[in-house]
Amino acid sequence: MTRRLCLVTGASAGIGKAFAHVYASHGYDVFLTARRADRLELLASEIRLRHGVEAFVATADLAEAGAVDKLLAAVAAEGRDIDALVNNAGYGLAGAYAQTSWSDQQAFLQVMTVAPAELAHKVLPGMLERRFGRIVNVASLAGLVPGSAGHTLYGAVKALLVRFSQSLHLETQGTGVHVTALCPGFTYSEFHDVNGTRDAMNGLPAWLWLGADEVAAIGYEAAEANRAVSVSGSPNKAIAALAKILPDDWALAVMARQSRRFRRI
Repeated sequence: MTRRLCLVTGASAGIGKAFAHVYASHGYDVFLTARRADRLELLASEIRLRHGVEAFVATADLAEAGAVDKLLAAVAAEGRDIDALVNNAGYGLAGAYAQTSWSDQQAFLQVMTVAPAELAHKVLPGMLERRFGRIVNVASLAGLVPGSAGHTLYGAVKALLVRFSQSLHLETQGTGVHVTALCPGFTYSEFHDVNGTRDAMNGLPAWLWLGADEVAAIGYEAAEANRAVSVSGSPNKAIAALAKILPDDWALAVMARQSRRFRRI
């Protein structure tokens, strides 16, 4: 019998790579996509050897027009349906909003909001028809707390993913399709190296951090349990809870004081 297939975006490193291993370890074939072909091929080989499942690879830049359709066509060319979707591709755009170019911000919005929404929209009908599906939108603790100076749209797009996931979670109740927003906090990955904040991150306490493998495992379990939102790690759960009960102006003042510790403005 053909195994189920999980599509993971941003699979070449970090949380995406960890999700690919988690789903493969639970018997899924995986379809891996990111921009770096060499890393994807290496990961695919590793997954085939370690987990004994099939791993497919297609490079894609989700900032480009038509990238989602090309990606789904590559899946269809293998004669496969998507049973699980992990919308993980993403990055941080450092700097104050006025000091960045609109073209960079537009590409950021395309990757972080339009592409995951489009992918979910296009795979959902098949999931509903087959009465099975898993959609994990990798959001962030940043989507559950007030905005910060620098990386201006990051918290906003992550908050959108949280609300989107909650709505889709409610729409799919009783259908066999589970939708979850995973909200990690600080995670050991390349994320902070790419956006130039690694030096600042090195000053944060170790108890704030989780490994990418831990985060992906939490996300998988939350999706199987059909939880609309899952915050990874006890410190992050406490921060999210505190953000809910603090008056908005107090919480925003805290973020104003802390932003420079983890954002490049």
